[in-house]
Amino acid sequence: MRTKLDKNIIDIAKKVLVDETEAIKSLINTIDDKFEAIIHEILACRGKVVITGIGKSAIIAQKIVATFNSTGQKAVFMHATDALHGDLGIIDDQDIIMFLSKSGDTPEIKVVLPMIKRLGTKIIALVSNLESYLAINSDFVLNAHVDKEACLLNLAPTTSTTAALALGDAVAVCLLEAREFTKKDFAKYHPGGSLGKKLYLKVADIYPNNACPVVKDSASIQEVILEMTTKRLGATAVVNATNELIGIVTDGDLRRMLTSSSDFTSLTAETIMSRNPKSIAPDEYAVNALLHMQELSISQLIVAENGKVFGFVHLHDLLREGLV
Repeated sequence: MRTKLDKNIIDIAKKVLVDETEAIKSLINTIDDKFEAIIHEILACRGKVVITGIGKSAIIAQKIVATFNSTGQKAVFMHATDALHGDLGIIDDQDIIMFLSKSGDTPEIKVVLPMIKRLGTKIIALVSNLESYLAINSDFVLNAHVDKEACLLNLAPTTSTTAALALGDAVAVCLLEAREFTKKDFAKYHPGGSLGKKLYLKVADIYPNNACPVVKDSASIQEVILEMTTKRLGATAVVNATNELIGIVTDGDLRRMLTSSSDFTSLTAETIMSRNPKSIAPDEYAVNALLHMQELSISQLIVAENGKVFGFVHLHDLLREGLV
């Protein structure tokens, strides 16, 4: 069903994005020595960051907690209302409290803030109203001021929550960079899903699940075909008398053999193999195996190191792991 707003919907959506973009841009000028002091305070903290808020601010607080924890900063969420009913117990004297609020003057804040201050912990206010009760009674202030909400009524938390979220991200990234947080560190906190697997899954975690087709260079064509058929990988590694990798025979090599020769009795693996096969070391990341396969337009790689064959990794293995 069409409404009288249909003709304005596109303009309204664009205006919301412009308003929120401008709000974030306005925060750039608030980043100063006071912001840097907050970063140093958190870096020096021997406890955790307890992030709290009420209403929509509580939702943004939970997202900031998640970002902190995933980038190396210990953090927990505490709902400000629940703090009045026992949740203050999660705060240790070495923690830092970050309190999110647009107005900074709600009744809940005026009740819970004095209780938090009695615990002796440092308080960071992420607040839009710099003259508020929260801002005045905090040790540090993150200026999240916005002139108006994107909502036409200037009531629904929109621009203000976007600004708070962006400021929280700025803090998280500063902490990440200051700690020289690496991809390996990131992988420790993201073991699930394709992202985590790209960061920690190695070839050595995959190839043992596959059979390892290998023949000597002197093996007959019948032996080659039997090895490839029983191991079901569409290829076999070829090694010399001292078991060093020297080649690979694939389905393609067999097809080329059939078109170029009518007598196979005298042929050996060495005769039809492709020399200097592409391989990957067991300690390589699985995602690198995928990249090699894509670059070379092949579906399997021999897992080998210093001439020793360990096994095979197949494109299907990487697909099953969700790396594509």
